[in-house]
Amino acid sequence: MRNRFFTACMAMLCFAMSNSMKAENDKPFVIPELREWQGAEGMTTINAKSKVFYTDAALQQAAEAMTEDYGLLFGKALKAKSTKDASKVAAGSIIISLSDDKELGDEGYSIEIGDYVAVKANTTTGAYWATRTLLQILEQNKGTSLPKGSIRDWPDYGVRGFMIDCGRKYIPLDYLKQYSKIMAYYKMNTLQVHLNDNGFKQYFGNDWNETYAAFRLESELFPELTAKDGYYGKDEFRQFQKDAAKMGVNIIPEIDVPAHSLAFTHYRKEFGTEKYGVDHLDLFNPNVYTFLDSLFTEYLEGDDPVFVGKQVHIGTDEYSNAEKETVEKFRAFTDHYIRHIESFGKQACVWGALTHAKGDTPVKSENVIMHIWYNGYANPTDMKEQGYQLISIPDGSVYIVPAAGYYYDYLNLPYLYNSWNPTVIGNQKFEFGDPAILGGMYAVWNDVAGNGISVDDIHHRCYPGLQTIAASTRSPTYKTVPFEEFNKKRETLSEAPGVNEMGIIKGAPNSVVYELDVIKPGKVYPVKEASYGYTISFHLDAAKEERGTLLFSNKDTEFYLSSPIDGRMAFVRDGYLNTFDYYVREGWDADIRIECTNTATRLYVNGKLVDELKRAKRWASEKTSYDYVPTLFFPLEKAGNFKSAVTDLKVENFVR
Repeated sequence: MRNRFFTACMAMLCFAMSNSMKAENDKPFVIPELREWQGAEGMTTINAKSKVFYTDAALQQAAEAMTEDYGLLFGKALKAKSTKDASKVAAGSIIISLSDDKELGDEGYSIEIGDYVAVKANTTTGAYWATRTLLQILEQNKGTSLPKGSIRDWPDYGVRGFMIDCGRKYIPLDYLKQYSKIMAYYKMNTLQVHLNDNGFKQYFGNDWNETYAAFRLESELFPELTAKDGYYGKDEFRQFQKDAAKMGVNIIPEIDVPAHSLAFTHYRKEFGTEKYGVDHLDLFNPNVYTFLDSLFTEYLEGDDPVFVGKQVHIGTDEYSNAEKETVEKFRAFTDHYIRHIESFGKQACVWGALTHAKGDTPVKSENVIMHIWYNGYANPTDMKEQGYQLISIPDGSVYIVPAAGYYYDYLNLPYLYNSWNPTVIGNQKFEFGDPAILGGMYAVWNDVAGNGISVDDIHHRCYPGLQTIAASTRSPTYKTVPFEEFNKKRETLSEAPGVNEMGIIKGAPNSVVYELDVIKPGKVYPVKEASYGYTISFHLDAAKEERGTLLFSNKDTEFYLSSPIDGRMAFVRDGYLNTFDYYVREGWDADIRIECTNTATRLYVNGKLVDELKRAKRWASEKTSYDYVPTLFFPLEKAGNFKSAVTDLKVENFVR
């Protein structure tokens, strides 16, 4: 009897202990990391009956973004509905409401995940960021459930951004649209579009007349100024900014003057100065000011200006400081265009240059944003004392220059995650919360114009940096996840709902992730491309093919069975033709394999390496070389009109 009593007591004790030891849910993994989490027990199920409710018409857009993006991620539709009565929300539904919680600020939000999900934010932007958090958590649970608990989240810094050089390399607007979606998914809120620039003359025979330069905007006042090899129409660029703003992303257009201005001196030779190089505008020529006043005004005037957002960047970096008279003129120029931008109700942004151009002429600092990129050009402490608002974008930490051999080819992600944040600017460190530091950005500069780098190459470098910079600019004071865990888990998340610019085909490493028995000429297939880390193999029974016969293509890339130039196997992307030393000959029967990496593209025929197109030096002159990069995201979307029989296509994900 005593043993039975003892056994019963122990069972009751174990039951009580097991209930008391039930684990509260761990903090969900989200990029950027959540500021506050209080875990509860259990999961909230999201299913086809779940709805997304909004209690104010201003929140309809955030609710509909949640439902649309849920469908893109999981293939199942949710519905957005207006409601005035939160008490009637069914279990498993999401309700988005406005709040008046001063701690959350303009970009913060709270989420209570219980039987239903209650989202509250002071602004529509905060509500939209909350939907990004929910979607990222859902991604890790196959779209079906959310861990119960409470979230409060707001950023450390208001500017979290990226600058892309579209001047030296044309970046299609479609890509900028996709990248703004990716930025929004990771709560990055600032995209700076560098609209004009030029290559370095040493790569063009030391001849300024032959050196590549481009201005990427349509101009009705100066139509010959607009680049012929790629530009943005006024209407489409205006709409792009408005669409990005709906996702919380502010577009900062940049017209870079008075250096980096070869596009303008190609247009009007008399605008340039021989003394410092004709990529420098002549600051002593009054016609330069007349021209630039008109150009900026073209995009700033009217009720619906081409430059939509609150900020406009005027450049002002790397002008010569060889003579005091020139320095003073540069300072006057900078002040003039700050005030010109402000006359249209915009806030002016400049690159830090006023230590390099130290002088007596006053330059307006109140309400002016300065990008601090190199402390020798602008000392951050001095610029703070002068009254500038600072964006931290230190070249030695956050500059990508693809395949250039200087700065970063790929960013140092462990350093950026563990050691860098916007308070760290070169060799200076500010206190967290210093009001002079608005936030931080990173940048890609396409310095070596003509080096074969594709938009795919640029994205392959920039996207991992985006995830990491997102964590280090929004949430540096409350990161708890070790880098190794962060780096592993970040790869489980999508770039954004419906976006796959990385060309990932999901599957286990070293396995076939996509296959087709027969490739039918002219047919459109569901997979756009396969990126680096994949091999593409197929069997080819070759017929006689005309030159220019495609095997596969998508909107970005063409892969030829017979190139239009000489009939060899080749591919074209971003205007670059890369040719293998191999001809497809009538009557030949071959197993073809193409291996794609971020430094080389290899062609194997019947198991033998036939040609390797790899990153290699090319010589612009006897003394000047650069690295040319012949890489490939293999297109798989549309089959060409070939005569050969193409069978047994396999795409394999390989790890080396």
